[in-house]
Amino acid sequence: MTEIELLIGGVSRPSLNGAQFERLNPISQQPVTRAAAATVDDADAAVAAAANAFPAWAALGPGERRARLMRAAQLLEEKAPEFMALGVAEIGGAAGWYGFNVKLAADMIREAASMTTQIGGEVIPSNVPGSLAMALRQPAGVVLGIAPWNAPIILGVRALAMPLACGNTVVLKASEVCPATHRLIGTVFQEAGLGDGVVNVLTNAPQDAAVIVERLIANRAVRRVNFTGSTAVGRIVGELAARHLKPTLLELGGKAPMVILEDADLGEAVKAAAFGAFFNQGQICMSTERIIVHESVADEFVARLAKKAATLPAGDPTQPGFVLASMVGTTAAAKVAALIEDAVAKGAALSGGATDGSIAQPAVLDRVSSSMNIYSTESFGPVVAVIRVKDDKEAVRVANDTEYGLSASIFSRDVSRALNIAGQIRSGICHINGPTVHDEAQMPFGGVGASGYGRFGGKAAIAEFTDLRWITIQNSPRHYPI
Repeated sequence: MTEIELLIGGVSRPSLNGAQFERLNPISQQPVTRAAAATVDDADAAVAAAANAFPAWAALGPGERRARLMRAAQLLEEKAPEFMALGVAEIGGAAGWYGFNVKLAADMIREAASMTTQIGGEVIPSNVPGSLAMALRQPAGVVLGIAPWNAPIILGVRALAMPLACGNTVVLKASEVCPATHRLIGTVFQEAGLGDGVVNVLTNAPQDAAVIVERLIANRAVRRVNFTGSTAVGRIVGELAARHLKPTLLELGGKAPMVILEDADLGEAVKAAAFGAFFNQGQICMSTERIIVHESVADEFVARLAKKAATLPAGDPTQPGFVLASMVGTTAAAKVAALIEDAVAKGAALSGGATDGSIAQPAVLDRVSSSMNIYSTESFGPVVAVIRVKDDKEAVRVANDTEYGLSASIFSRDVSRALNIAGQIRSGICHINGPTVHDEAQMPFGGVGASGYGRFGGKAAIAEFTDLRWITIQNSPRHYPI
């Protein structure tokens, strides 16, 4: 059992009323974490601590801010074994997945550190004689980051890294599913010497999430909100933020299509499809949920993909011999099973897909149609729907037949043809001859439609976490009309 407290103003402490909650391992259903359950007063205290720390952190030179972030990246990597153990216990994924999380998260911190000298501005020609006009970017203030459980270290760090690089201070609201994993991120930044209150971490009981989030967003000192998670919750966060006129970055769900044209390298397409659909049990916002394949190669592709899926057994990540691990819980696995059952009842052909508790084996559903729930519902599990099409026009129509628009992929040996199709698919991200699951720290990451708005990563994120100000200097007497 891991016991954790809140991190507020550089101090580790219990909630003000002493309340706690437990997180159960999804396989054994035994308690693995006992965490402080924050109250609304704790939420206020965390924001106040961040607000108090903001002037000093914002005033630091870019070199010093970069140096402290670089120390955090190194410390994060040093704590990889702790992160891996906590991730397996709390969420049930494979240890290697959480190790990869640490690596990419450290890259994100280093990339953010490199941005401290890139937060610039411009001189804009003015029509007023003697006026020097400038557009300058300045830190916004306190940023609220709300991170999910599925890629806990990557997305927890992403909620912090660029806001910090831009000179803001942060309150991280941890996921109720992985409170210890997210709390360890706070420990990393605190031990790296960023300063008391620069990073604060709140953990809360599941039943208190709504009131805690509402209180945080309503706090006048909170100037930006970023949320990664489901579209359903993202809509709520967006509505709350709009009510208080708080700029918000939302990275939400997805129903990523992989388009496979008749001239595709099927060997490469199968590898990318299996990785995109089944990696981390399909619990990634970019996961390949739909494979839109030209009918002339569909039989061969489906046979190859089903054969590949059979080599990816899922099981207890603490035991040897399994490529995939547990889903986050039995409810998530049951949702996948229900989608498969509905599709099969309506005529889909199934390969794999057995479910036992929170363990779901990878599944390939062929001949999926729009009458099936899985056609439009985000499964967020190790199941992929294959939809057969006759030509490029139909492929584009099916790819766009969704409210989501995060990631997409196209396989073809004709890159110009693929690029033309990419231009017609409504998504924030599209990869040609690559998987839908792909992230790099310096890339602009985000979606459109029900997948949210705004961009994490590199220079694109500077605009999200700074205020653009117009400042002028009048260098000569000015003429006025009155």
